[in-house]
Amino acid sequence: MGILDFAKKPITTSKTTPTNAGENTSANAVLAELALNNITDGVLIIDSNGAIKMANPAALTMLGQKNASDIIGLDFNLAIKLENSEGMPLEGENNPLAVAAHNNTAFSSREFLLASVNAERQMGIAVNLIPTGGAHDDRIITFRNITKELEEEGAQMEFISTASHEMRTPVASIEGYLALALNPQTATIDARAQQYLNQAHQASQHLGHLFRDLLDVTKLDDGKLKPRFMPVEIVELVKKIADEHIPEIEKHHLKYSFGTPDEVSNDTSRRVDQIVYGAVDVDFLHEVLDNLIENAVKYTKEGGAVWVNARGDGEKILINVTDTGIGIAPDDLNHIFQKFYRADNSQTRTIGGTGLGLYLVKTRVEAMGGRVWAESSFGEGTTFYVSLPRISEEEYNKRKLALQNEEAMMAKPVQPPPQPTASQVPAQPAPPTQSVQPVQSVQPAPPAQPIQPATPQPQPQPATPPPVAPQPQVQPPNPITNQPQGEIK
Repeated sequence: MGILDFAKKPITTSKTTPTNAGENTSANAVLAELALNNITDGVLIIDSNGAIKMANPAALTMLGQKNASDIIGLDFNLAIKLENSEGMPLEGENNPLAVAAHNNTAFSSREFLLASVNAERQMGIAVNLIPTGGAHDDRIITFRNITKELEEEGAQMEFISTASHEMRTPVASIEGYLALALNPQTATIDARAQQYLNQAHQASQHLGHLFRDLLDVTKLDDGKLKPRFMPVEIVELVKKIADEHIPEIEKHHLKYSFGTPDEVSNDTSRRVDQIVYGAVDVDFLHEVLDNLIENAVKYTKEGGAVWVNARGDGEKILINVTDTGIGIAPDDLNHIFQKFYRADNSQTRTIGGTGLGLYLVKTRVEAMGGRVWAESSFGEGTTFYVSLPRISEEEYNKRKLALQNEEAMMAKPVQPPPQPTASQVPAQPAPPTQSVQPVQSVQPAPPAQPIQPATPQPQPQPATPPPVAPQPQVQPPNPITNQPQGEIK
Protein backbone atom coordinates (compact mmCIF):
# COMPACT_ATOMS: atom_id res chain seq x y z
CA MET A 1 0.00 0.00 0.00
CA GLY A 2 1.43 3.38 -0.99
CA ILE A 3 1.98 5.86 1.79
CA LEU A 4 -0.08 8.56 0.14
CA ASP A 5 -3.05 6.31 -0.54
CA PHE A 6 -4.88 8.20 2.21
CA ALA A 7 -5.11 11.07 -0.28
CA LYS A 8 -7.55 9.02 -2.33
CA LYS A 9 -10.13 9.15 0.46
CA PRO A 10 -12.72 11.89 -0.08
CA ILE A 11 -12.72 14.92 2.24
CA THR A 12 -16.13 15.72 3.68
CA THR A 13 -16.83 19.46 3.82
CA SER A 14 -19.83 21.72 3.87
CA LYS A 15 -19.15 22.60 0.27
CA THR A 16 -20.35 20.53 -2.66
CA THR A 17 -17.71 17.88 -3.35
CA PRO A 18 -16.72 17.26 -6.97
CA THR A 19 -18.46 14.38 -8.60
CA ASN A 20 -15.39 13.50 -10.64
CA ALA A 21 -13.31 10.99 -8.69
CA GLY A 22 -10.14 12.04 -10.50
CA GLU A 23 -10.58 15.68 -9.53
CA ASN A 24 -11.27 14.65 -5.91
CA THR A 25 -8.13 12.52 -5.72
CA SER A 26 -6.04 15.28 -7.28
CA ALA A 27 -7.36 17.87 -4.83
CA ASN A 28 -6.58 15.63 -1.85
CA ALA A 29 -3.07 14.95 -3.13
CA VAL A 30 -2.46 18.70 -3.42
CA LEU A 31 -3.66 19.22 0.16
CA ALA A 32 -1.45 16.38 1.41
CA GLU A 33 1.59 17.82 -0.36
CA LEU A 34 0.80 21.31 0.97
CA ALA A 35 0.59 19.96 4.54
CA LEU A 36 3.86 18.01 4.27
CA ASN A 37 5.66 21.02 2.81
CA ASN A 38 4.56 23.39 5.61
CA ILE A 39 4.67 21.38 8.81
CA THR A 40 7.71 21.84 11.06
CA ASP A 41 8.17 18.11 11.71
CA GLY A 42 10.54 16.22 9.47
CA VAL A 43 8.90 13.40 7.53
CA LEU A 44 10.62 10.59 5.64
CA ILE A 45 9.01 7.70 3.79
CA ILE A 46 11.21 4.64 3.45
CA ASP A 47 10.64 1.29 1.80
CA SER A 48 11.02 -2.13 3.43
CA ASN A 49 14.77 -2.07 2.71
CA GLY A 50 15.26 1.29 4.40
CA ALA A 51 15.72 3.33 1.21
CA ILE A 52 14.34 6.88 1.34
CA LYS A 53 11.41 7.45 -1.04
CA MET A 54 10.28 10.92 0.08
CA ALA A 55 11.54 13.74 2.33
CA ASN A 56 9.66 16.95 3.14
CA PRO A 57 11.43 20.38 3.39
CA ALA A 58 11.56 20.27 7.23
CA ALA A 59 13.35 16.93 7.10
CA LEU A 60 15.89 18.27 4.61
CA THR A 61 16.58 21.30 6.81
CA MET A 62 17.06 19.21 9.96
CA LEU A 63 19.28 16.72 8.13
CA GLY A 64 21.47 19.49 6.67
CA GLN A 65 20.47 18.76 3.06
CA LYS A 66 19.49 21.21 0.33
CA ASN A 67 17.82 19.02 -2.27
CA ALA A 68 15.64 15.95 -1.86
CA SER A 69 17.37 14.37 -4.85
CA ASP A 70 20.58 14.18 -2.77
CA ILE A 71 19.10 11.61 -0.37
CA ILE A 72 16.33 9.88 -2.36
CA GLY A 73 17.31 6.24 -2.74
CA LEU A 74 19.87 6.35 0.09
CA ASP A 75 19.66 4.15 3.18
CA PHE A 76 17.95 6.30 5.81
CA ASN A 77 20.69 5.40 8.36
CA LEU A 78 23.13 7.44 6.24
CA ALA A 79 20.88 10.49 6.54
CA ILE A 80 19.57 10.16 10.11
CA LYS A 81 22.66 9.95 12.31
CA LEU A 82 21.49 9.31 15.87
CA GLU A 83 23.63 9.73 18.97
CA ASN A 84 22.93 8.98 22.62
CA SER A 85 22.85 11.63 25.33
CA GLU A 86 26.64 11.32 25.74
CA GLY A 87 27.29 12.04 22.04
CA MET A 88 28.19 8.46 21.06
CA PRO A 89 26.92 7.36 17.61
CA LEU A 90 24.25 4.64 17.53
CA GLU A 91 25.02 2.07 14.91
CA GLY A 92 23.77 -1.37 13.95
CA GLU A 93 21.96 -3.24 16.69
CA ASN A 94 22.58 -0.32 19.07
CA ASN A 95 20.33 1.89 16.94
CA PRO A 96 16.74 1.24 18.08
CA LEU A 97 15.28 3.17 15.13
CA ALA A 98 17.11 0.94 12.65
CA VAL A 99 16.00 -2.17 14.55
CA ALA A 100 12.37 -1.00 14.54
CA ALA A 101 12.52 -0.23 10.80
CA HIS A 102 13.97 -3.66 10.06
CA ASN A 103 11.35 -5.43 12.21
CA ASN A 104 8.51 -3.17 11.00
CA THR A 105 7.49 -2.31 14.58
CA ALA A 106 6.33 1.00 15.99
CA PHE A 107 8.94 3.05 17.83
CA SER A 108 8.94 6.35 19.71
CA SER A 109 11.64 8.10 21.74
CA ARG A 110 12.81 11.49 23.03
CA GLU A 111 16.19 10.29 24.28
CA PHE A 112 18.42 10.74 21.24
CA LEU A 113 20.36 13.47 19.49
CA LEU A 114 20.37 14.08 15.75
CA ALA A 115 23.78 14.98 14.30
CA SER A 116 23.93 16.91 11.05
CA VAL A 117 25.84 15.45 8.11
CA ASN A 118 28.81 17.78 8.62
CA ALA A 119 28.70 17.06 12.40
CA GLU A 120 28.71 20.79 13.18
CA ARG A 121 25.65 20.68 15.41
CA GLN A 122 23.40 18.40 17.40
CA MET A 123 19.76 18.70 18.30
CA GLY A 124 17.49 16.78 20.61
CA ILE A 125 14.68 15.14 18.68
CA ALA A 126 11.44 13.28 19.26
CA VAL A 127 11.52 10.49 16.68
CA ASN A 128 8.77 8.06 15.67
CA LEU A 129 8.56 5.14 13.28
CA ILE A 130 5.09 4.18 12.03
CA PRO A 131 4.48 0.94 10.10
CA THR A 132 1.91 1.27 7.31
CA GLY A 133 1.14 -2.37 6.73
CA GLY A 134 2.99 -5.65 6.30
CA ALA A 135 6.69 -6.41 6.23
CA HIS A 136 7.01 -5.36 2.57
CA ASP A 137 5.12 -2.06 2.94
CA ASP A 138 6.55 1.39 3.50
CA ARG A 139 7.40 2.96 6.85
CA ILE A 140 6.97 6.57 7.98
CA ILE A 141 9.64 8.27 10.07
CA THR A 142 8.84 11.58 11.77
CA PHE A 143 11.22 13.64 13.86
CA ARG A 144 10.85 16.97 15.62
CA ASN A 145 13.39 19.37 17.10
CA ILE A 146 12.84 19.42 20.88
CA THR A 147 16.11 21.09 21.90
CA LYS A 148 14.30 24.06 23.41
CA GLU A 149 11.83 21.80 25.20
CA LEU A 150 14.67 19.79 26.71
CA GLU A 151 16.40 22.96 27.89
CA GLU A 152 13.18 24.15 29.56
CA GLU A 153 12.64 20.75 31.15
CA GLY A 154 16.23 20.78 32.39
CA ALA A 155 15.72 24.21 33.94
CA GLN A 156 12.53 22.99 35.63
CA MET A 157 14.29 19.92 36.98
CA GLU A 158 17.16 22.05 38.24
CA PHE A 159 14.70 24.32 40.05
CA ILE A 160 12.84 21.36 41.58
CA SER A 161 16.10 19.76 42.65
CA THR A 162 17.45 22.95 44.23
CA ALA A 163 14.17 23.81 45.94
CA SER A 164 13.74 20.27 47.27
CA HIS A 165 17.29 20.15 48.56
CA GLU A 166 16.98 23.53 50.30
CA MET A 167 13.59 22.69 51.85
CA ARG A 168 14.68 19.34 53.25
CA THR A 169 16.79 21.01 55.98
CA PRO A 170 14.03 23.12 57.60
CA VAL A 171 11.52 20.28 57.23
CA ALA A 172 13.94 17.90 58.96
CA SER A 173 14.36 20.45 61.77
CA ILE A 174 10.59 20.80 62.17
CA GLU A 175 10.21 17.03 62.24
CA GLY A 176 12.96 16.73 64.86
CA TYR A 177 11.51 19.39 67.17
CA LEU A 178 8.04 17.87 66.90
CA ALA A 179 9.48 14.49 67.85
CA LEU A 180 11.07 16.08 70.91
CA ALA A 181 7.78 17.74 71.85
CA LEU A 182 5.98 14.38 71.61
CA ASN A 183 8.60 12.59 73.71
CA PRO A 184 7.37 12.43 77.36
CA GLN A 185 10.98 12.40 78.55
CA THR A 186 11.67 15.83 77.02
CA ALA A 187 8.28 17.61 77.21
CA THR A 188 5.00 17.47 79.12
CA ILE A 189 1.85 18.27 77.14
CA ASP A 190 -1.84 17.59 77.54
CA ALA A 191 -3.85 15.17 75.40
CA ARG A 192 -5.24 17.83 73.06
CA ALA A 193 -1.81 19.35 72.36
CA GLN A 194 -0.45 15.86 71.75
CA GLN A 195 -3.15 15.23 69.15
CA TYR A 196 -2.29 18.45 67.31
CA LEU A 197 1.43 17.72 67.42
CA ASN A 198 0.86 14.18 66.14
CA GLN A 199 -0.94 15.55 63.11
CA ALA A 200 1.79 18.12 62.51
CA HIS A 201 4.45 15.41 62.85
CA GLN A 202 2.71 13.20 60.28
CA ALA A 203 2.40 16.15 57.89
CA SER A 204 6.10 16.99 58.24
CA GLN A 205 7.05 13.35 57.57
CA HIS A 206 4.86 13.35 54.46
CA LEU A 207 6.48 16.57 53.27
CA GLY A 208 9.96 15.19 53.86
CA HIS A 209 9.04 12.05 51.89
CA LEU A 210 7.80 14.22 49.03
CA PHE A 211 11.08 16.16 48.88
CA ARG A 212 13.10 12.95 48.89
CA ASP A 213 11.00 11.58 46.03
CA LEU A 214 11.38 14.81 44.06
CA LEU A 215 15.16 14.69 44.44
CA ASP A 216 15.23 11.06 43.31
CA VAL A 217 13.06 11.87 40.29
CA THR A 218 15.31 14.72 39.16
CA LYS A 219 18.44 12.56 39.55
CA LEU A 220 16.89 9.76 37.52
CA ASP A 221 15.52 12.04 34.81
CA ASP A 222 18.80 13.87 34.22
CA GLY A 223 20.83 10.66 34.28
CA LYS A 224 22.87 11.50 37.40
CA LEU A 225 21.70 8.36 39.21
CA LYS A 226 23.31 5.34 37.54
CA PRO A 227 22.73 1.72 38.60
CA ARG A 228 25.65 -0.24 40.05
CA PHE A 229 25.09 -3.88 39.19
CA MET A 230 26.11 -6.57 41.65
CA PRO A 231 25.72 -10.36 41.40
CA VAL A 232 23.18 -11.58 43.98
CA GLU A 233 21.01 -14.56 44.85
CA ILE A 234 17.59 -13.03 44.27
CA VAL A 235 15.31 -15.15 46.48
CA GLU A 236 17.43 -14.59 49.57
CA LEU A 237 17.77 -10.86 48.89
CA VAL A 238 14.05 -10.31 48.22
CA LYS A 239 13.09 -12.24 51.36
CA LYS A 240 15.49 -10.17 53.46
CA ILE A 241 14.03 -6.90 52.15
CA ALA A 242 10.41 -8.08 52.51
CA ASP A 243 10.96 -9.32 56.07
CA GLU A 244 12.00 -5.81 57.11
CA HIS A 245 8.34 -4.79 56.68
CA ILE A 246 6.92 -7.46 59.02
CA PRO A 247 6.57 -5.05 62.01
CA GLU A 248 4.60 -2.56 59.90
CA ILE A 249 2.45 -5.33 58.40
CA GLU A 250 1.63 -6.72 61.83
CA LYS A 251 0.90 -3.22 63.12
CA HIS A 252 -1.89 -2.97 60.52
CA HIS A 253 -3.20 -6.43 61.54
CA LEU A 254 -2.42 -8.01 58.17
CA LYS A 255 -1.20 -11.52 57.35
CA TYR A 256 2.19 -11.86 55.71
CA SER A 257 3.70 -14.69 53.68
CA PHE A 258 6.75 -15.17 51.51
CA GLY A 259 7.57 -17.83 48.95
CA THR A 260 5.78 -20.36 46.77
CA PRO A 261 2.32 -21.65 47.77
CA ASP A 262 3.95 -24.73 49.37
CA GLU A 263 6.21 -22.46 51.40
CA VAL A 264 3.25 -20.30 52.39
CA SER A 265 1.36 -23.33 53.67
CA ASN A 266 4.48 -24.35 55.66
CA ASP A 267 4.35 -27.80 54.08
CA THR A 268 8.11 -28.41 54.33
CA SER A 269 7.81 -31.90 52.87
CA ARG A 270 6.89 -30.40 49.49
CA ARG A 271 9.04 -27.30 49.78
CA VAL A 272 11.73 -26.79 47.14
CA ASP A 273 14.10 -23.84 47.62
CA GLN A 274 14.83 -22.29 44.25
CA ILE A 275 18.16 -20.55 43.73
CA VAL A 276 17.94 -17.69 41.24
CA TYR A 277 20.86 -15.48 40.28
CA GLY A 278 20.72 -11.96 38.94
CA ALA A 279 22.81 -8.80 38.51
CA VAL A 280 20.97 -5.86 40.06
CA ASP A 281 21.54 -2.58 41.84
CA VAL A 282 20.76 -3.63 45.42
CA ASP A 283 19.75 -0.11 46.50
CA PHE A 284 17.43 0.24 43.49
CA LEU A 285 15.78 -3.13 44.17
CA HIS A 286 15.43 -2.25 47.85
CA GLU A 287 13.59 0.97 47.01
CA VAL A 288 11.39 -0.81 44.45
CA LEU A 289 10.24 -3.42 46.96
CA ASP A 290 9.88 -0.83 49.73
CA ASN A 291 7.48 1.19 47.57
CA LEU A 292 5.44 -1.82 46.43
CA ILE A 293 5.13 -3.38 49.90
CA GLU A 294 4.30 -0.05 51.55
CA ASN A 295 1.57 0.48 48.95
CA ALA A 296 0.22 -3.01 49.59
CA VAL A 297 0.04 -2.32 53.33
CA LYS A 298 -1.42 1.15 52.84
CA TYR A 299 -4.25 0.06 50.54
CA THR A 300 -5.21 -3.16 52.38
CA LYS A 301 -7.75 -3.12 55.20
CA GLU A 302 -7.30 -4.92 58.53
CA GLY A 303 -7.62 -8.66 58.25
CA GLY A 304 -6.22 -8.70 54.72
CA ALA A 305 -2.98 -10.27 53.52
CA VAL A 306 0.26 -9.39 51.75
CA TRP A 307 2.22 -12.01 49.82
CA VAL A 308 5.71 -11.58 48.34
CA ASN A 309 7.49 -14.07 46.11
CA ALA A 310 10.58 -14.33 43.88
CA ARG A 311 11.33 -17.10 41.40
CA GLY A 312 13.01 -17.91 38.12
CA ASP A 313 10.89 -17.70 34.99
CA GLY A 314 12.98 -18.98 32.08
CA GLU A 315 15.59 -16.32 31.31
CA LYS A 316 13.87 -13.83 33.61
CA ILE A 317 13.48 -13.22 37.32
CA LEU A 318 9.87 -12.71 38.39
CA ILE A 319 9.04 -10.94 41.65
CA ASN A 320 5.48 -10.34 42.77
CA VAL A 321 3.93 -8.27 45.57
CA THR A 322 0.28 -9.27 46.03
CA ASP A 323 -2.35 -7.82 48.36
CA THR A 324 -6.04 -8.27 49.07
CA GLY A 325 -6.68 -4.54 49.19
CA ILE A 326 -9.05 -2.16 47.45
CA GLY A 327 -7.64 -2.85 43.97
CA ILE A 328 -7.20 -0.50 41.03
CA ALA A 329 -9.92 0.54 38.59
CA PRO A 330 -9.32 -0.35 34.90
CA ASP A 331 -9.24 3.34 33.91
CA ASP A 332 -6.45 4.00 36.42
CA LEU A 333 -4.42 0.87 35.69
CA ASN A 334 -2.89 2.33 32.51
CA HIS A 335 -1.74 5.52 34.27
CA ILE A 336 -0.50 4.47 37.71
CA PHE A 337 3.19 4.59 36.68
CA GLN A 338 2.96 8.17 35.42
CA LYS A 339 4.62 10.96 37.36
CA PHE A 340 2.33 12.57 40.00
CA TYR A 341 -0.62 10.37 39.02
CA ARG A 342 -2.95 9.22 41.81
CA ALA A 343 -6.19 7.32 41.45
CA ASP A 344 -9.09 9.54 42.49
CA ASN A 345 -11.92 7.75 44.23
CA SER A 346 -13.63 7.77 47.60
CA GLN A 347 -11.29 5.09 48.97
CA THR A 348 -8.00 6.70 47.95
CA ARG A 349 -8.74 10.32 48.91
CA THR A 350 -8.21 9.54 52.59
CA ILE A 351 -4.85 7.83 51.94
CA GLY A 352 -1.81 10.07 51.61
CA GLY A 353 0.67 9.79 48.79
CA THR A 354 2.99 11.83 46.59
CA GLY A 355 2.07 10.26 43.24
CA LEU A 356 5.77 9.57 42.64
CA GLY A 357 6.26 6.16 44.27
CA LEU A 358 5.24 4.01 41.30
CA TYR A 359 6.99 6.33 38.86
CA LEU A 360 10.20 5.77 40.83
CA VAL A 361 9.54 2.02 40.79
CA LYS A 362 9.19 2.06 37.00
CA THR A 363 12.31 4.16 36.35
CA ARG A 364 14.47 2.08 38.71
CA VAL A 365 13.30 -1.23 37.27
CA GLU A 366 13.87 -0.04 33.70
CA ALA A 367 17.33 1.27 34.68
CA MET A 368 18.16 -2.33 35.68
CA GLY A 369 16.97 -3.62 32.29
CA GLY A 370 13.60 -4.91 33.51
CA ARG A 371 9.94 -3.99 33.39
CA VAL A 372 7.09 -3.65 35.87
CA TRP A 373 3.32 -4.01 35.46
CA ALA A 374 0.22 -4.52 37.57
CA GLU A 375 -2.82 -6.78 37.42
CA SER A 376 -5.85 -5.84 39.50
CA SER A 377 -9.58 -6.11 39.93
CA PHE A 378 -11.22 -3.18 41.67
CA GLY A 379 -12.15 -4.24 45.19
CA GLU A 380 -10.37 -7.59 44.96
CA GLY A 381 -6.68 -6.76 45.40
CA THR A 382 -3.64 -6.07 43.23
CA THR A 383 -0.48 -7.86 42.12
CA PHE A 384 2.58 -5.95 40.98
CA TYR A 385 5.09 -7.90 38.91
CA VAL A 386 8.77 -7.02 38.47
CA SER A 387 10.69 -8.84 35.73
CA LEU A 388 14.50 -8.62 35.66
CA PRO A 389 17.24 -10.30 33.60
CA ARG A 390 18.46 -13.61 35.00
CA ILE A 391 22.06 -14.84 34.88
CA SER A 392 23.52 -18.34 35.09
CA GLU A 393 25.43 -19.71 38.05
CA GLU A 394 28.62 -19.56 35.98
CA GLU A 395 28.05 -15.89 35.16
CA TYR A 396 27.21 -15.23 38.82
CA ASN A 397 30.49 -16.78 40.00
CA LYS A 398 32.46 -14.88 37.35
CA ARG A 399 30.96 -11.53 38.37
CA LYS A 400 31.36 -12.36 42.05
CA LEU A 401 35.08 -13.03 41.57
CA ALA A 402 35.52 -9.82 39.56
CA LEU A 403 33.75 -7.83 42.29
CA GLN A 404 35.91 -9.37 45.01
CA ASN A 405 39.06 -8.51 43.07
CA GLU A 406 37.85 -4.95 42.58
CA GLU A 407 37.08 -4.56 46.29
CA ALA A 408 40.45 -6.03 47.22
CA MET A 409 42.24 -3.56 44.96
CA MET A 410 40.33 -0.64 46.45
CA ALA A 411 41.00 -1.81 50.02
CA LYS A 412 44.72 -2.40 49.41
CA PRO A 413 46.73 0.38 51.15
CA VAL A 414 49.05 2.48 49.03
CA GLN A 415 52.67 1.49 49.77
CA PRO A 416 55.22 4.33 50.04
CA PRO A 417 58.23 4.14 47.72
CA PRO A 418 61.10 2.04 49.17
CA GLN A 419 63.71 4.02 51.08
CA PRO A 420 67.43 3.34 50.36
CA THR A 421 69.37 1.41 53.04
CA ALA A 422 72.43 2.75 54.75
CA SER A 423 74.67 0.78 52.41
CA GLN A 424 72.89 2.30 49.39
CA VAL A 425 73.28 5.90 50.56
CA PRO A 426 76.46 7.43 49.10
CA ALA A 427 78.93 8.61 51.73
CA GLN A 428 78.98 12.38 52.22
CA PRO A 429 82.29 14.14 52.89
CA ALA A 430 82.70 15.22 56.52
CA PRO A 431 82.62 18.97 57.11
CA PRO A 432 86.03 20.61 57.83
CA THR A 433 86.99 20.78 61.51
CA GLN A 434 87.01 24.31 62.95
CA SER A 435 88.57 25.51 66.19
CA VAL A 436 85.92 26.18 68.80
CA GLN A 437 86.30 29.14 71.13
CA PRO A 438 84.79 28.93 74.61
CA VAL A 439 82.08 31.49 75.37
CA GLN A 440 80.29 32.54 78.53
CA SER A 441 76.83 31.70 77.27
CA VAL A 442 75.22 30.48 74.09
CA GLN A 443 73.80 33.32 72.01
CA PRO A 444 72.06 33.12 68.63
CA ALA A 445 74.37 34.03 65.80
CA PRO A 446 73.54 37.43 64.27
CA PRO A 447 73.37 37.88 60.54
CA ALA A 448 76.72 38.43 58.89
CA GLN A 449 77.74 42.08 58.59
CA PRO A 450 80.65 43.60 56.71
CA ILE A 451 83.69 44.10 58.92
CA GLN A 452 84.51 47.76 59.59
CA PRO A 453 88.00 48.76 60.78
CA ALA A 454 87.92 50.04 64.37
CA THR A 455 89.80 50.00 67.65
CA PRO A 456 90.29 46.40 68.88
CA GLN A 457 88.41 45.40 72.03
CA PRO A 458 89.65 42.78 74.55
CA GLN A 459 87.90 39.37 74.48
CA PRO A 460 86.51 38.08 77.83
CA GLN A 461 88.54 35.11 79.11
CA PRO A 462 87.03 31.86 80.42
CA ALA A 463 87.47 30.79 84.05
CA THR A 464 89.58 27.75 83.06
CA PRO A 465 91.99 28.11 80.11
CA PRO A 466 91.77 25.42 77.41
CA PRO A 467 94.43 22.66 77.50
CA VAL A 468 96.13 23.87 74.35
CA ALA A 469 99.11 26.10 73.94
CA PRO A 470 97.98 29.70 73.41
CA GLN A 471 98.75 30.99 69.96
CA PRO A 472 98.06 34.33 68.33
CA GLN A 473 94.85 34.10 66.39
CA VAL A 474 92.57 36.53 64.60
CA GLN A 475 89.08 36.47 66.11
CA PRO A 476 85.73 37.15 64.43
CA PRO A 477 83.91 40.44 65.13
CA ASN A 478 82.56 40.99 68.61
CA PRO A 479 78.82 40.07 68.55
CA ILE A 480 77.96 43.18 70.56
CA THR A 481 80.14 45.92 69.08
CA ASN A 482 80.59 44.32 65.65
CA GLN A 483 84.29 45.29 65.91
CA PRO A 484 87.35 43.01 65.36
CA GLN A 485 88.59 41.31 68.53
CA GLY A 486 92.20 41.27 69.76
CA GLU A 487 94.58 38.38 70.13
CA ILE A 488 94.17 35.83 72.91
CA LYS A 489 96.93 36.39 75.44
